[in-house]
Amino acid sequence: MLSKNFYFQTMGRVIFIAATALLFAFLMVGNNYVYAILMLIVLVFQAYYLIRYVNETNRKIAYFFDAIKNEDFTLRFPEKLSVKSLEELNHSLNMLNEMIQRIHLKNQTQERFYQEILKQADIGILAINDKGHILFANPRLELMLNYTPLNHIKQLSQIDENLYLLFSELRPFERRVFPLTNEREKIDLAIKSSSFNLDGQELLLVVIQDIHQELDEKETESWTRLIRVLTHEIMNSITPITSISDSILKYHEKGGTLAKSDSEYQKRMETTIKGLEVIKDQGANLMGFVQSYRSFLNVPVPDKKIVRAIELLEKVKLLVGQNQEFSNTSIELDLEIQDLELFIDEKQITQVLINLCKNALQSLSNRKNSYIKLMAGTNSEGQKYIEVKDNGPGIPPELINEIFVPFFTTKNTGTGVGLSLSKQILRMHGGNLKVKSIPDIETSFMLIF
Repeated sequence: MLSKNFYFQTMGRVIFIAATALLFAFLMVGNNYVYAILMLIVLVFQAYYLIRYVNETNRKIAYFFDAIKNEDFTLRFPEKLSVKSLEELNHSLNMLNEMIQRIHLKNQTQERFYQEILKQADIGILAINDKGHILFANPRLELMLNYTPLNHIKQLSQIDENLYLLFSELRPFERRVFPLTNEREKIDLAIKSSSFNLDGQELLLVVIQDIHQELDEKETESWTRLIRVLTHEIMNSITPITSISDSILKYHEKGGTLAKSDSEYQKRMETTIKGLEVIKDQGANLMGFVQSYRSFLNVPVPDKKIVRAIELLEKVKLLVGQNQEFSNTSIELDLEIQDLELFIDEKQITQVLINLCKNALQSLSNRKNSYIKLMAGTNSEGQKYIEVKDNGPGIPPELINEIFVPFFTTKNTGTGVGLSLSKQILRMHGGNLKVKSIPDIETSFMLIF
């Protein structure tokens, strides 16, 4: 309707101008100069109004598109005019403006929705152009790399030079695994890349996931299977030997006699008896050793209940503080949330905390102004945690990835099960046990639920 009205209005004005021009020419040929001058004036006015009419229409359309370009949807044209075609034009432009505004708002809503999804994603996501500029990096990635803001891949060299080299050579549809180690912890990054086109620009989309926990779980499963086989075979082998040795010794103690006349025979029997006693003792020690590893395999399903964090930590402080050997070490409580509640198996978590505190106390035995802090609260991801922190000598960087491995220990005595068992308990709670250590400054074990 709008285009037809505009067409008819314009064509009517053009035809009227043409007729006036012909009439002007006819009058000039007939030497009717007075009427010819009048027609000329009429012709000029007609041309002026035609140009004005077209310019006004073009100006409104230009204003409209300029406002749309600048995302200004407040522009409104009057819809009550004497000229019908202009009135319809204004109405159509206003309707088009409203429609574009609705589409724009819908796109904004969708964009915010997708951005929120990317922000809340449990994996790192970033988009890189061909010049290395990082156009987008979600908070998870910045938290994972402990670096913000990320604007260019060159910044990755400040985290790890090899990580920067990896990204500088990364191509679409590649998969890499990168072990990222800093002075506090190690994470294993699974890196996947793909490409997409945005506004004619080819971008590299990179998805980064911390698979350290998954690798730990796989490693623990492997150790569990190995321990199960070893304990089974060792117990099957050593139990009969220990039993036979014990039976022979009991027989001798109850009345078994030796031939008094044969001193050589008597000496051999005495040596044999001593050997049996050694076999019995060593067998018992080995069975006890194996039994300690069975605890790693037979962690009961947690009997979870609501437990107040403050009461749990006060209990642990009391139990650990009774050891007079470490009376020079202060034990402090620091709760971010005083009424924090945990859904846990209190006995199992108490066992874990006492084990961590004992390890800390042993590392602090020769240290002045030593302390242990028992902390609790929620982290940036909304997870509840308990942290055991000390100012001991710390864990050497080359050992920090080994301490949770079964059988591993730096002590002269010990089975190397304590920390691996503690981590197993946390996993059965649906959480994790993490360690951070700065040599000669502090060591922190964090129970995450």
